[in-house]
Amino acid sequence: MCERVAALGDVDLVLLPELWATGFFAFDDYARTAQPLDGPVVAALGEAARAAGVHLHAGSVVERAPDGRLHNTSLLLTPGGELAHTYRKVHLFGYGARESELLAPGDEVGAHAAPFGRVALSTCYDLRFPELFRAQVDDGAELLLVTSAWPAARVAHWRLLTRARALENQCFLLAVNAAGTQHGTELAGRSVLVDPWGEVLAEAGAEPGELRVAFAPSSVAAARAEFPALADRRVFSGEGSGGAR
Repeated sequence: MCERVAALGDVDLVLLPELWATGFFAFDDYARTAQPLDGPVVAALGEAARAAGVHLHAGSVVERAPDGRLHNTSLLLTPGGELAHTYRKVHLFGYGARESELLAPGDEVGAHAAPFGRVALSTCYDLRFPELFRAQVDDGAELLLVTSAWPAARVAHWRLLTRARALENQCFLLAVNAAGTQHGTELAGRSVLVDPWGEVLAEAGAEPGELRVAFAPSSVAAARAEFPALADRRVFSGEGSGGAR
């Protein structure tokens, strides 16, 4: 994977799938493959970003934190190979999977200032929780980067949720999903770029491959100015706000 990144040309930003080095469904391998963020996998990814001269959203890795806990951690590296931003997956998947049993959730969801706009990272199952993305928008997010290992059995949900998260937050959303089969689970593929109007600008197929797209993150401001829905938000506490009496 690192060699393929290093071979790319005329590209500004590269995204990889969730836990591509371990395999999301390889639960028995989580502890064995876990590394700290100053370990050899992140170092190799930094070298790949530097060789290609790109910002690299390196999917996610099983991170072994200083306290010994394991996290599903997404990484954003600069063209200089430096680790600029990390995100520990907040919503861990159960539903017959062991991620929530083996890993610890993160608790920070803030956005990061990049040369192409303010970006926010999220991971797979997070797509089902709109409050996470709204918190990122409140922190200035304009570009939502999602890494995933979403199963083919729920590909309709993938397509619905990627469009919804982009539309309701008036952001560009780039979602990269794993393809092929992992430990008997068929993955959906269908990596996608959605614009702030909820329109799909590009979508990959179900098979492994590369999706190359061009877009202007700066157009987020124009979309929000033309249709200022975010300015009309009202915040509710959830207590004493009405209901049947």
